[in-house]
Amino acid sequence: MARPGVCVKLSSIWRVIWLMRTVVDFALPHETYAPHSIRTEGHLTLGGLFPVHARGTDGTPCGDLKKENGIQRLEAMMYALDQINQDEQLLPNITLGARVLDTCSRDTYALEQSLTFVQALITKDTSDVRCTNGEPPVFVKPEKVVGVIGASASSVSIMVANILRLFQASL
Repeated sequence: MARPGVCVKLSSIWRVIWLMRTVVDFALPHETYAPHSIRTEGHLTLGGLFPVHARGTDGTPCGDLKKENGIQRLEAMMYALDQINQDEQLLPNITLGARVLDTCSRDTYALEQSLTFVQALITKDTSDVRCTNGEPPVFVKPEKVVGVIGASASSVSIMVANILRLFQASL
């Protein structure tokens, strides 16, 4: 039989590891079409817009990490998705994924980031586009989101909702 203290310590360690991974994912832009983002796989993908970083200075969009209002909101979404995905009776044979974008506490940057959600809904005619070697280009298309959680500020939510409404996505 497991001791209660051991379970608490292991879950705390796991949470610290997950948080460190999240911070690294947001600190290093790893995708060209959505810097300051993280993605988890799933049958259905939910979008998220959270102010993980503070507003940047001197022309940079993002500043320091916001632990209380940014990381905690991100953690809450990811925790909720984990709980839903672990309950086999809630959504049988379906897992929820996430595409979470950082608003960097700026409404204009949040709007720019939210266009990532729209890109998956737009079809591009690339029939007349060729690379220098004559081959057709390969475009990385983000996954389609079924809804978006956030943003933390009403003004940002209204702007993003207006954009998503044009493409019949939910906020």
